[in-house]
Formats: sequence, structure tokens, C-alpha cells
Amino acid sequence: MKNDFVFVDEMVSGIRWDAKYATWDNFTGRPVDGYLANRIVGTIIMCAALKKAQAKAASSGFGLLLWDGYRPQSAVDCFLRWSKQPEYGRTKGKHYPNIDKTEIVEKGYVAAKSGHSRGGTIDLTLYHLATGTLVPMGGDFDLMDSVSHHGAKGITQVEARNRQTLCSIMEFCGFVLYNCEWWHYTLKQEPYPNTYFNFSIL
Repeated sequence: MKNDFVFVDEMVSGIRWDAKYATWDNFTGRPVDGYLANRIVGTIIMCAALKKAQAKAASSGFGLLLWDGYRPQSAVDCFLRWSKQPEYGRTKGKHYPNIDKTEIVEKGYVAAKSGHSRGGTIDLTLYHLATGTLVPMGGDFDLMDSVSHHGAKGITQVEARNRQTLCSIMEFCGFVLYNCEWWHYTLKQEPYPNTYFNFSIL
């Protein structure tokens, strides 16, 4: 592990995670380069902020489920290569039903240089502590569509309120939102704002 990067679950006790890019359940349809273990990694500073977010969520009966944290640059490069490959359709209906895969960079869903590679960005959602069930958010993780934007139309009042609850928790704990993705938050005072790392998650 590089510098002050750690596995999030080792610093934030009881956190749930499902590292989608280490599995076949992601928009590329296969495990992504650089994800050799189903773990979530981040900087120590980000983990400390997440620990505060976990406690704040718990005070309202929610837990945090993480989907992605630190992302190797090799994974970002894999996304870019995938976007230029011929369409095979297997993940389109779930992840980008209304755009062409070649548009994912232009539309802001994938960046050539990702905040995830700096170690200060997290993708996450809420679940009910009492039941373990995910809170409805009006769209799944990595749905590359305008319905995933903050303030999107076409979702219910309950879903909008749930997004706002997550946003309030994260902003209170030092994160800033990304307007195109309700699940994506970056630490306001990230320790490596100009460094993009490329070590694999092992």
C-alpha cells in the first residue's frame, strides 16, 4: 500500500462494502484492471471522515455501503479503452440505457483523470441498520443517466429525500458532491489533490 493509504474496513469498523470493479457486476461487464481484491482503499484522512459519516448516519438509523474508493489509474485507462470498443449490449440496459458508450466521458460519467485515483473520493449509499436493506435512491450505482444527477426529475419524493439525507451526512463530514452522480463524494481537504496514483488493490 502506498503512502498513507489503507483498507477502509480496517479503520472504519463495521463498514459494509461491495467493490463493484473487482467483480463482474459493473458497467464493463468484467473485473477491471488494478482491482485484484474485493476491498475498498482510501487515505487515512478520508477514512477518518468516513468514520464520522458512519456515526452520523447511524444516529438516524442508517449504515454506509461503499462501492468504490481509491481507483488505480490503470482502471481509469481500462474504462477509456472499453468506451472505444464495439457495443456488445450486455451492460447497456442497466448502466447507460439512453446514451452511447462513446459518450460516457463527454457526459461526465468517466474522467481521464479521476478524483478516485487521488484517494479522496468515495462512491456509496445508505442502508437501513434495522433490516440491512438498501435505501431507495431512484437509480442504481453507475447508472449513467440524467436521473442520477442531483436534483433530477423523475424520481419520487422519498428517493429525493434519501439522496438529500446522504448528501447532508457527507457534506457535514467534510465531503463535496459531484453533480452528475448522487453516490459520488470527494473529501474537501483531500491530501493529494494533484497526484494520481497507480498501485493495484491487492
